[in-house]
Order: sequence, then C-alpha cells, then structure tokens
Amino acid sequence: MRKIGTILADDEPLARKKLSLLLENDGEVEILQQCTNVRQTVEAVNAIRPALLFLDVQMPDGDGFEALSQFKPEAMPYVIFTTAYDQYALRAFDANALDYLLKPFDQARFARALRRAKTQIALAEEASTASTLVNSLKALGQQRAERDRFVIKTEGRLLFLKLTEIDWLEAASNYVRLHVGPASYLTRSTMSEVEQKLAGSRFIRIHRSIIVNTDRIKEVRPCNSGEFIVTLSDKKDLPASRGYRENLEPLLTRTVG
Repeated sequence: MRKIGTILADDEPLARKKLSLLLENDGEVEILQQCTNVRQTVEAVNAIRPALLFLDVQMPDGDGFEALSQFKPEAMPYVIFTTAYDQYALRAFDANALDYLLKPFDQARFARALRRAKTQIALAEEASTASTLVNSLKALGQQRAERDRFVIKTEGRLLFLKLTEIDWLEAASNYVRLHVGPASYLTRSTMSEVEQKLAGSRFIRIHRSIIVNTDRIKEVRPCNSGEFIVTLSDKKDLPASRGYRENLEPLLTRTVG
C-alpha cells in the first residue's frame, strides 16, 4: 500500500521531534521533509506535494495561514494544525483544516487526528480512482464511437454514418468520398488516415484510391494483366490493382476457382 507522504512544519526542534516519534512506528505514514519556517514549508509542499501536513501556526517568518495561501491548488495537502495558541482554532477550520492539535497534546489525541486524516485521504483516493475510471470509460466510449462512424458536414447539418452503411470509399483530391447506396459524401481526410480508422473492420484497400466494404462484394474476377475487377452487390465494378492482391487473398480463395 502506498504510504501517506507527510511534511512536518514547526520552528521548534522538540515539537518536530515529538511528531517524528509519534509517527515513526506507523507503517502507513512516511515523513518526507521537516520545515522550520513558512518559506521552507511553501517550497516543500509545492515541490513534493505531500498528502498530509502538520503545520505550526506561528513561525519566525510568518504564520501557517500565510503558508496555506501560497500553496498551489494542485499541491494542497490535508492539514492538521499544531500550536500552543487556541485563538486560531476557528480560523484553522475556516481554512478547511482537518484538525487542530493544541500543544501539549497526548498520544491518544494525536492518534484520533491521524485516524481522521487517514480516513479522509483514503476516501479522496477512492473518489479519484473512481473518477479516473469513469473518465477512462467515457474516453474509450468516445473513441469507439469515433471509430464506428464518420461525422459528415453536409447541407448545413451533421450526418452520422455508421461504417456498416458505407459501400466503398475513394480518394478525391484532398478528400475521401464515401459511397452509401446511390448517395455519396465527402470527408476531409487522406486515404491513409481513413484506412487507419477502418483497421480491424470489414474494409480492405484494393487500389491506391479505393477501399471497399467486403460485405458488399458479390464477385471478384481476375484480368489478364494480373489485376482484378471487384463487383459489388449493386453491380458497381471497381478496379483492384496487383499491389493490393494480398488484401484480396481471403476472398480469392473462396471466389476464384
């Protein structure tokens, strides 16, 4: 299990020593750095991004609230204040501190604060993992949707063409023309880009400028030149060049005697 990265920020050596002793036998916590003033604390938190920070209120170059205001949003840790002054408690909780340990605190009080921190960190990690999973699934769904269809702009509207609706495709200058029954549509793309999009589907490239849906192929006829004529279900004849013969091999073994 990943340990909870922790920073101790207190200008008093004895206070840091006490926190270190209380944490040293906890296998779930790792002390990453000890800081003695606001500047060190800000630099350490923004660079290391610990999950947990034990923060003294009064330090030589400012107070803990000044440190909080300088943390990067993405580096903000869970904070437990440690101080000998009780007048800052309300301000600490207004700053979303997890707890406020009033010195001198005993081991039992410290343990309660630490348990609360562990619980909050665990919940946050679970939520982050769930969010990442959801986003990944959404992205995967979007990728699949993009692979499974073409989005065509035509006559001021968007047309969503499923791959299964397309009979064949041909290069048309800087576009690719998609043939769907008697209709055809242009999409701004290259044949290589379209071929990559169609990889793993029922489409094969039979010519430098032609890709065909194999479900639409009715007949394949060889020519004397070593090329072929591919006839579709609607009787449309398409040329298949020798350079793409290997794409036709699975069909040739069952259609050419």
